[in-house]
Amino acid sequence: MLAVPFALLVFAILESCISFAGQEVMANITDDVARQLRTGQIRQANVTEATLKTMICSRLEIMVAKDCPGLEVDLREYPTFAAAAQAGFKIQDREIVLTGTDPAAFTVSPGLAESINMLRVFYKWPVMTDFMAKSMANLKDGNTLHFASVTWQNEPFDN
Repeated sequence: MLAVPFALLVFAILESCISFAGQEVMANITDDVARQLRTGQIRQANVTEATLKTMICSRLEIMVAKDCPGLEVDLREYPTFAAAAQAGFKIQDREIVLTGTDPAAFTVSPGLAESINMLRVFYKWPVMTDFMAKSMANLKDGNTLHFASVTWQNEPFDN
């Protein structure tokens, strides 16, 4: 009689812990990539959506499937920090919708030296345990959203 509730509790704890660890790994990777962009180690001319996803995915693969299915990135330059603060997102019809940005689609367009930038990383984390999917999943296909964001002003490096 106690085996079923105990197993449910153990699976719930494991699922939550692994999901939390994945979120923290993604947040650390986002901070590291933003630091490289901020200091000019990675230059604007070398940053495309594919290269940015590869930089993030190569380190995130320790926690997720190969090639990081469900990884989305948004890197933009903003005129002021107030403008960057207006950028947001919402989950509508179980999909990620960017708000307060123009264009409203995911894009990668970093700024030059001394510009204000924001990197947002989204990952559609699969919920493994079926009974947890009902309470944890907020996206299609039983996924839950992991999100990390960093806003900064680039240092005065040579463009």
